[in-house]
Amino acid sequence: MKKIVFKAIPFEKNLVTLALESGVDAVLVEQENKKAVEALGRVKVVTPDDMPIVAINEKSDEDEAVKFAASGKETILAKGWEIIPVENILAQVDVLALEVESLDKARLAAGILERGADTLVVVPEGAAELKQIVAELKLSQGKIELQKAVVKSIDPVGLGHRVCVDTISLLKKGQGMLVGNSSAFTFLVHAETESNPYVAARPFRINAGAVHAYAVMPGDKTCYLEELSSGREVLIVGADGETSIAVVGRSKVEVRPMLLITAVVETAEGAVEGKVFLQNAETIRVVSSTGEPVSVVNVKPGDEILCRLDDAGRHFGMRIKEEITED
Repeated sequence: MKKIVFKAIPFEKNLVTLALESGVDAVLVEQENKKAVEALGRVKVVTPDDMPIVAINEKSDEDEAVKFAASGKETILAKGWEIIPVENILAQVDVLALEVESLDKARLAAGILERGADTLVVVPEGAAELKQIVAELKLSQGKIELQKAVVKSIDPVGLGHRVCVDTISLLKKGQGMLVGNSSAFTFLVHAETESNPYVAARPFRINAGAVHAYAVMPGDKTCYLEELSSGREVLIVGADGETSIAVVGRSKVEVRPMLLITAVVETAEGAVEGKVFLQNAETIRVVSSTGEPVSVVNVKPGDEILCRLDDAGRHFGMRIKEEITED
């Protein structure tokens, strides 16, 4: 996830307010304006002393940027940078920041050498697109590949503790979380964006499954659903594979009747089977192969739903290479 800094030089209070409302990670100002920004909101405030700005006009400027970085300071390359000098510097430093003046320039900066700048510093000229930049490059987690799985069975299994994940975001149709018995096979469990005659929609909520289940998290990690708590970031996945981040507002664990759904994905190496335990209620939905939410009470063997296949093997949620079998 990229860090987004807004450069409030020269200082304009209305632009700083916009930056705070947009959700930037920090504001860059001259030292004399630091307290003025701190009075507007709780946000990290940095100065050019903390993040030196280097304009790249000739080869020696690249050496200066590398020298600053070696001193432990995250160096900012001033707007007007070209790709080749940035590549040269990125190859020599651990972290680098680039000034950007538009969404297109931010996208470019984020992808250089398939790594991109660690921090994007949006200059005042880019203020009009600041919210888009934050939404796309800070909240977005890229796109992941989903597979079509055929439901093999869906069986009542009695009572169990399930986790209801209430986020502080309003989710949209097609969005949910990837959850499953195994980190190698997860199901797209839909948010409660749909209403019915008996229950209003709860678009902030994903009734995600049993306490023991894995949830796919940001940063290529997993965690058990039972571990989720207020303030933790979770990965939101759309039916199109687009991902973003939401923050948990509340996690509710309650005893409810459960269903065991088993599904199969056909691969070139053969059939892969996965399972997930979900609450037995009309409001809990998985996602069909066409991207539509389908209630678990209406799912039947032979239906196609969206899942994700991955390599097995996790230790405290981090990917490891290990021979492992999960059922």
